[in-house]
Amino acid sequence: MEASRRRAVPVSELRASDADRERVARLLSEAMADGRLTLAEHGERIDRVHAARTLGELTGLTTDLATAESQPILVDDRPLLATFGSLRRGGRWVVPVRLPLLALFGTVELDLREAILQRRHVVIDARVLCGRVRLLVPEGVRVDVSGRTILTSRGVRVRPGDGDGVPTVEVSGTLVFGSVRARAPRVTWRRRVGDRLRRPR
Repeated sequence: MEASRRRAVPVSELRASDADRERVARLLSEAMADGRLTLAEHGERIDRVHAARTLGELTGLTTDLATAESQPILVDDRPLLATFGSLRRGGRWVVPVRLPLLALFGTVELDLREAILQRRHVVIDARVLCGRVRLLVPEGVRVDVSGRTILTSRGVRVRPGDGDGVPTVEVSGTLVFGSVRARAPRVTWRRRVGDRLRRPR
């Protein structure tokens, strides 16, 4: 209980992993190869990549090399807005503790397969009017739709893990004349066969 009361670490101050550094270094190498960075600029930024401890330090190294959608890591806790259109967020990005979302005659698609959850329980605060919310979550993550729904369809087909500490994505808020869908990636036939062979008899 005491831990749950602690203030969440700001998204930009979350610790970076070796895989995060590798993603940024890969983009820097591509930028040097096609002439967007000189050899000296590449060396300077690579040194900063290896010295970076937080995600915020890493994201500042590639903002001038790719669009926001193409960044190797996305650290952005601003509300998501889709009005009369669609908005998609995927790849390596941070899901804040509470993520406001508005879908007004629009669709918001959130791919969480490579995302970092700021906490094990995050809340998508959705305001939907004649819109759609689509979630793609990795295996082991639970999705709960707790928001008020009015003439809204819902479909949750995920494979959550067992126990009390399962990572959870909660969809709260108000959804009117809309739909919310959550699914896990399809399991290939090879995976199914392998799982069956590994089951104890």
